[in-house]
Amino acid sequence: MKSILDIKEKLIRTIGEKRFIHSIGVMETAVDLAKKYGVDEDKARMAGLLHDCAKYRDHLYLLKRVSDFDIILDDMMLQNKELIHGPLGAKVAEIEFGIKDKEILSSIYYHTIGKEDMSLLEKIIYIADFIEPGRTFQGVDFHREYAFKHLDGALRLSMDNTIKHLVDKGRLIHLNTIKARNYLISIEKSELDA
Repeated sequence: MKSILDIKEKLIRTIGEKRFIHSIGVMETAVDLAKKYGVDEDKARMAGLLHDCAKYRDHLYLLKRVSDFDIILDDMMLQNKELIHGPLGAKVAEIEFGIKDKEILSSIYYHTIGKEDMSLLEKIIYIADFIEPGRTFQGVDFHREYAFKHLDGALRLSMDNTIKHLVDKGRLIHLNTIKARNYLISIEKSELDA
């Protein structure tokens, strides 16, 4: 694995300054959440820093990279190019940045769509991307506070927001996001029933 300084230098050249600043915010938020929830801070740092390592501005280049790595995309990703950078990012992090840790790679892969039964690190990267300091949407301060009190609840609310936003825009919703949200609700319900 490359040093964090080498990774940062390559990352800023690859994704540009604006996306790099966002990635630093996600990294710092992920580390803070990792401290709170007892997750390996080094893994959170690396996953947060690299979560958007394949968020290329040029969609043709994005698709070329998918082809280069023989990544099979599902129908939702083919119809919504914004979702491709997760699976592609996991492969880029592994091959080009030397990341071998499966949990880091999975956190990068699922940071936009989520999945059922996410690991703590996967949850942290998903929510850190949603609440990092550069985010300015209405209600973000509530989400930031809530993430440090109840990670699963904050994750579900962030998915609710994402789903509402996509519905309002008439966009497709990835089935993983719906399954992840339903899983979280079923866990909440079973905890309440216990």
